[in-house]
Amino acid sequence: MSTAFENIIDGTWSGRFAWADDVCVVFATIEPIRAGHMLVVPRHPYPSWTDAPVEVAEHLMRVAHIIGRAQIEAFDVERAGLIIAGFEVPHTHLHVIPMKSEADIAFANAAQASDDALDDATTRVREALVGLGYEANVPPSMGSASLS
Repeated sequence: MSTAFENIIDGTWSGRFAWADDVCVVFATIEPIRAGHMLVVPRHPYPSWTDAPVEVAEHLMRVAHIIGRAQIEAFDVERAGLIIAGFEVPHTHLHVIPMKSEADIAFANAAQASDDALDDATTRVREALVGLGYEANVPPSMGSASLS
């Protein structure tokens, strides 16, 4: 049985993608803690981040760092936070969240976002990634995990 994230990555379910490479994708969560909250998700469905090979875990962290830098630019925040929890979907994922304070990293603040809000936030992250020189990893279509 496929995980929710596998269904998003393969296009069965819709997603809003900011980043793609051979190892992982980054897409907006539908219940963000703050606008711009993104998930860094490996293409392979490792149940827990500690199940992923070290090279994959390192790559996910590297991409999360890049996404955090893009969020700081896109949302004019002081920093980006990172959470690795993984109880809600049994497929490794890193939550990268633009933050103005520590209160901005509490799952209790997560709420369903409108399609327009998700489109706007993802567009802002995508534009910031291009501005930072990562255009090669920004999918041509926000609705696809493909780079072609």
